[in-house]
Amino acid sequence: MKTKKVVVGAIAATMLSLSVCSLAPVAAAGETVQISVGKTSAEVGSKFSVDVSLADIPSSGIQALDFAITYDSSALTIDSVEAGALINKGVDQADLSASLSPCFESSINKTEGYVSLIWSTATDDASYWLKGNGVYCTISGTVASGAQNGKTYDLKITPIERETYYGSKKSNATIGCGYESNGKPVKLDVKTSDGAVSVGKIETTTTTQGIVATKRGDANCDGEVDMSDIVLIMQSLANPNKYGVNGSDAHHITAQGEANGDVDSSSKGITNGDAAKIQKWLLKSISEL
Repeated sequence: MKTKKVVVGAIAATMLSLSVCSLAPVAAAGETVQISVGKTSAEVGSKFSVDVSLADIPSSGIQALDFAITYDSSALTIDSVEAGALINKGVDQADLSASLSPCFESSINKTEGYVSLIWSTATDDASYWLKGNGVYCTISGTVASGAQNGKTYDLKITPIERETYYGSKKSNATIGCGYESNGKPVKLDVKTSDGAVSVGKIETTTTTQGIVATKRGDANCDGEVDMSDIVLIMQSLANPNKYGVNGSDAHHITAQGEANGDVDSSSKGITNGDAAKIQKWLLKSISEL
């Protein structure tokens, strides 16, 4: 197996070793961050894009996060990675070390088929950390000529293959996610939901079929359209067993909620695109849902 190497800035590597990758981090009990990659379909030779999203981030926020997304490089080509709305655009100005290494970094290895994603900041001002729920980044690519029509190719979330920390000579086997508190590293648990690209024109059926939206954007069916609807959509995608239509949580999304939340005409059923469109409407960057 080839070793996946990622080039990261000195500051990012240092922060990761201090914040989430030390030998004995303190575990944050009951706090599990959800990481999900979107699913989409595209024809051979066509462009595609998927959102990488985070949900259930604790109120403390995330100071350091690193993971990779692997894919079949014979079928897919990743062309670019764009930071999402979760990343505070002012953090590189607030973090003096960012002049040496940007707080958000990505590395695409088109030969071995993986994308490394790293977020790390030296600032102890938690207002600049990752907080809330939403899009962490957007990955765009192209379906290669070698892709098989009708086949689905996974976008799998994995740990980055590197040393646990610089000089340890031990291979990392976990997704780094956490922060520093009173000089001690706090590690957050992570649950992942992989994405995929289905090749060809894929017809899908959803739970919203035959159900008419009563209020567009109102995913939690409380009569209002606000940030809580975005959160529920993201939770239902990241952890369907708990927040999906048949989820175990008392506040899981319903079939009516999915019909209300399905506001993005470019896709069928609830997707990250619906959450993004509702967010744009709340920010008044679009006039209607």
